[in-house]
Amino acid sequence: MHEKERHRIIMSAVQERPVVTVPELVELTDSSEATIRRDIAALHVQKKLRRVRGGAEALHPPQFVGLAGRPFSVNETINSRQKQAIAREAVALCDDGDAIIINGGTTTFQMVHFLVNRRLQVFTNSFPIAEHLLKNSKNTVMLSGGVIYREQNIILSPFDNDVTRNFYAQRMFMGAQGLGALGLMEADPLLIQAEQKLIDQADELVVLVDSSKFAKRSSLILCELRRITTVITDAGIEDRHAAMLEQAGVTLIVAQERSNEKSSAAS
Repeated sequence: MHEKERHRIIMSAVQERPVVTVPELVELTDSSEATIRRDIAALHVQKKLRRVRGGAEALHPPQFVGLAGRPFSVNETINSRQKQAIAREAVALCDDGDAIIINGGTTTFQMVHFLVNRRLQVFTNSFPIAEHLLKNSKNTVMLSGGVIYREQNIILSPFDNDVTRNFYAQRMFMGAQGLGALGLMEADPLLIQAEQKLIDQADELVVLVDSSKFAKRSSLILCELRRITTVITDAGIEDRHAAMLEQAGVTLIVAQERSNEKSSAAS
């Protein structure tokens, strides 16, 4: 990865939360600690960020400190390395110029770091995803209309005649509460209503879930397995769950953590 690309990713990361550590930046950029420390030092001299012990911080704290809202802030700390690997594979499916939909969520939010060097048309119902891409990338960003739900950091509209119906995408990327033989599961009726509208506007549905989601259940089904084009998950997926996806005709991508991610997880 070129220095300019690393710098963009580093600047993107420090806008997500007050302080980003060197190991976290190593994972995001697939670079050595020595390289990251040199990058931080260079950006510090350029007055683009502030070097701190063990990492870097933004000169101006982001509006969404810690990604405010209990469900989001709690979920983002769970399986974070797996989510980064999954998000990297998701962005790899995209070509510059593509029109995509990114549904709000902690795994889909990780896509923003790998999108900073891309140029796509992005429609999202996530205020923090939209804000992050506007500040740190050249992607074209469109927000859905509706009510902002602060705890989940998403925008939902109960109306059929909103801007959602005017956007067409090759792919929609989304997470889920759970994933099983009956399909993709969510917990809230309003969330399902809004997400079904988004799904209808995309040719392909790409689901980003860490392997723990295969064991979770909810009372509401968002869509059947056969509607899903691709599932991206981590290496913890069990053989029976992989077989379930294969039987339903769903493409499975297993995101492999980079060597430095594995060593960081073990330390």
